[in-house]
Amino acid sequence: MGTATEASLQAVSQALAHLADPEIPVISLGELGILREVRAGEDGIPEVVITPTYSGCPAMGQIEDDIVAALRDAGLPGRVVTQLSPAWTTDWMSEAAKEKLRAYGIAPPQCGSQGASGDGVLRFSRHAARPADVPCPRCGSLNTTQTAPFGSTACKALYRCLDCLEPFDYFKPY
Repeated sequence: MGTATEASLQAVSQALAHLADPEIPVISLGELGILREVRAGEDGIPEVVITPTYSGCPAMGQIEDDIVAALRDAGLPGRVVTQLSPAWTTDWMSEAAKEKLRAYGIAPPQCGSQGASGDGVLRFSRHAARPADVPCPRCGSLNTTQTAPFGSTACKALYRCLDCLEPFDYFKPY
């Protein structure tokens, strides 16, 4: 395992570009903001830096396994480093990811962390997690209501559209 070069770091990035989130398979780890960086470690071995969407995310083990498998399949050295600070925020999600969520039937976050600051500290508002208007990802109606604070995963809330009557997940802003 040699020292990481710019070319080898680029090869690692390319090998991981296709990896999807195990809970939302239409979004890549990069688009979701979980895949933070590919860098050279102090020993020169490439490091893949990931940040969980929240500290108890059950998908992180699978994500790490998927990264290790992708590197192995590409014949590339590397290791996974989990970085908790700064904490993940929906501000890191790409606009493409938010559109993919909507098309998949999950309402994307309507606002960010409402406190992401340049100093790397997140300051949360008690109102950030439940915006007034969550549009239905199926029909676009704003006539929706929250039916449960948690949906299919802890990072989502369950909503129902009062126009088309369909239930849907809403990806909560953090």
